[in-house]
Amino acid sequence: MTTAEPVESPPEKTTASAPARRPKADAAAVKKLLAQAVTALGGQQRDGQVAMAEAVADAFGRRRHLLVQAGTGTGKSLGYLVPALLHDRRVVIATATLALQHQLVERDLPRLVDAVGTTPGVDAKFAVLKGRSNYACLHRVREGAPDDQGELIQAEEALGALGRKVLELREWAERSSADKGTGERDDAPRHTEREWRQVSVSARECLGATRCQFAEECFAERAKEKAAKSHLIVTNHSLLAIDAIEGIPMIPDYDAVVIDEAHELAARVTQAATDELWAAEVERAARRSVRHVEGSEGDDLADAADALRAAVADAPAGRFDPLPEELADALALVRDAARACLSAFPRAKPGEAGEADPALAQAKASLQEVFTTAERMAAASEGDVIWRTEGSDRMPPTLCVAPLQVWGPMRDRLLADKTVVMTSATLMLGGDFDSVATSVGLKPSERVGEGARERSSGLGDLPDDAQPWRGLDVGSPFDYRRQGILYLARHLPPPGRDGLGPAQLAEITELVDAADGRTLGLFSSRRAAEAAAEHVRTALPHLTTLAQGEAQLPELARQFVSDPHTCLFGTLGLWQGLDVPGDTCQLVLIDRIPFPRPDDPLMSARQKAADQAGGNGFLQVAGTHAALLLAQGAGRLIRTTSDRGVVAVLDPRLATARYGGFLRASLPPMWPTSDPAVVRAALTRLAAGSS
Repeated sequence: MTTAEPVESPPEKTTASAPARRPKADAAAVKKLLAQAVTALGGQQRDGQVAMAEAVADAFGRRRHLLVQAGTGTGKSLGYLVPALLHDRRVVIATATLALQHQLVERDLPRLVDAVGTTPGVDAKFAVLKGRSNYACLHRVREGAPDDQGELIQAEEALGALGRKVLELREWAERSSADKGTGERDDAPRHTEREWRQVSVSARECLGATRCQFAEECFAERAKEKAAKSHLIVTNHSLLAIDAIEGIPMIPDYDAVVIDEAHELAARVTQAATDELWAAEVERAARRSVRHVEGSEGDDLADAADALRAAVADAPAGRFDPLPEELADALALVRDAARACLSAFPRAKPGEAGEADPALAQAKASLQEVFTTAERMAAASEGDVIWRTEGSDRMPPTLCVAPLQVWGPMRDRLLADKTVVMTSATLMLGGDFDSVATSVGLKPSERVGEGARERSSGLGDLPDDAQPWRGLDVGSPFDYRRQGILYLARHLPPPGRDGLGPAQLAEITELVDAADGRTLGLFSSRRAAEAAAEHVRTALPHLTTLAQGEAQLPELARQFVSDPHTCLFGTLGLWQGLDVPGDTCQLVLIDRIPFPRPDDPLMSARQKAADQAGGNGFLQVAGTHAALLLAQGAGRLIRTTSDRGVVAVLDPRLATARYGGFLRASLPPMWPTSDPAVVRAALTRLAAGSS
């Protein structure tokens, strides 16, 4: 692309379900529809939301990528949904979490469609699309699930206490089918992972629409059919990665994608591309295969599983660089045995009709997964990181393999083919977009428009294979310097390996006492959270102190919100997943900078690779990781324009270390201080005003 002018999109791929082309939306149309939607929904128009909507529409029209940081309270969902409704071709919306996906599908989109769905030029048809295992499988519901030997089992006979729950799930699935329901896991009666596996299948285990006798009723196929007729498709990062990066068709053809919660994209893509292997899984595949092959191939695979178990037991935990010889030999043995076993499976005769054998399909799917993973691990590619987990009483040591980086595949297979808009409240780390952009395959040198370094808004000096992108910060409706204090406890000793020391525990207690509860404590480890909770309970018995793990997170959150004289201490699940506006939370405690563990196999490998490439591995990997979590954690404090409070970081390195400036620049611009007396006085005033 060699010009900054709007360009016509290439012709849509020829598909029977491709939506009709409509005129492109201009800025005036987007602004008008946004105002109409905000008025109908009883909201208030925000300058940041308008700027975002116009930028998203411009990105769609120019086929230029966009990174847009939209602070909490901006109303970013409307900021991208409105231009998506007006776009002339199909748009995919991808989220990282089920919570946001649920919010979009159950609240935001239905309300928006009610408000503007009949407006000329608006295509309001939308659908949600999830991975196949998120839907009940009617074949499994009606025919049963194979056991380890591939025999179909009946829940009421073989599952004991689980049987009643599985039967309840089967009855729910049948009602859902009769009522033309979705069959989605989120709508099912309460259940465990093991119970759900009795009524669902993975994509590998699925018999396929052409071979399954229940295909016309299939929930997953119905969802795909609805998506093919819709203008907007809501999905998740993982399914997007499988479709766009791994090349497995999961989503109907689309022109553009909006990636919400984009700060998590690289991690979610990495997770989707990570495979695991352990001896018991190989044994299970061998047992399932035995009844379908006539030779000794199943027994050979079982022998290979024994060799793998021994090699894994002898190998040290942690990253392998290079792969130990004994383990490499065992993986090659598993790979070759699995390949031979797959070749020995009976092949369907050309033109053969009749129902497929579900037990055979399950066995073959299990075997294929073992072969694919073993082959990948045995190859020991420089682009992969392989490690062994520690193991526990519940889970044996496991081999894991993950990509060293994901920016290359994302650039080549997603960014090169689609227009991508990425948005989040935390995309600017260290004060700019470079870290996040680089992690997803965009080059800082290709940034165009306002804020681009040493470049005008033109594209003439970019190479033909460039992926031009724009970065936009639309700000926040919050006045952080008036609403929040950033307390840098530089007088405390640096954190040690032994957890919280007496000085940190005393500081926590004094701050919690000044706030009279109302505290969310974000800790780097479960041990630290529990130690702090125990200390505060003893020192301040008049307050209620909760610790993550004492109940399910929704129940802990409910208790925290219901009583302001409460503290909630926890780890990663609270850093990003808790929204508690109002007087409930006036103090956010962070015990230490959340760097990844030095022995984290993937992070340490990426850091080493960055160093070898001439970069600063610590800042590019560990620093970026910590900056993102700090920004997410600090963001728990100010959720509305009326919120007030303190973010207290008890790690003096944030104020004193050379990298501290990068981390501080990633946080909301609160008023900073290192004076504990000032902070305690502010918390006391806030608590008194809330009583």
